[in-house]
Amino acid sequence: MSINSLGTPDYELPDTVEVTTPAQLRAIADPLRSTLLDLTLERAATVSELATAVGRPKSTVAHHVGVLVEAGMLRVVRTRRVRAIDERFYGRTGRTINVGVARRPGDETTPVCVNSLSVAAAESVPAHEDDTLYSTLRHVRIPRESASEFWRRVEGLVREFTSLPRDGETVYGLAVGLYPTDQPVLPEPDENG
Repeated sequence: MSINSLGTPDYELPDTVEVTTPAQLRAIADPLRSTLLDLTLERAATVSELATAVGRPKSTVAHHVGVLVEAGMLRVVRTRRVRAIDERFYGRTGRTINVGVARRPGDETTPVCVNSLSVAAAESVPAHEDDTLYSTLRHVRIPRESASEFWRRVEGLVREFTSLPRDGETVYGLAVGLYPTDQPVLPEPDENG
């Protein structure tokens, strides 16, 4: 079994890791590398296993694994000797990868980084067309402190989702976001009305 009863991968890893350098942001922005990170959240895997899972050549996957190792998002978590060769098993460096804002000295603009909601929107098109998409969108006027508290609770649900036992035939995506909008606000009620 690849996930233990606590819902953790078959290797030890910290709860979160933050990526902020331009190299890390470039590394995580690649869709294949993002998929490799998702796969290793389930369990540690070799380059061969990852290549089989994504249907790409081992050399291509090895290159992308190397980029993620160099960026500090994957690491060797164990090795196994197979026919006089050490086989490496790669795992994530954190259960949740937080993307921080990276700025170089003198930069005035926020760098472009991965927008998970745009990835989820593109990924969810087939589910929408098949009428198998569960989604909702709500707008609520609340104080910033309430938004921060609510987001911490959402992160707990995300951790619960990623800890579910891995079985079944379908991989489900979960996209969540909390962001300020320019939605209109009703005026205060008229005291006479």
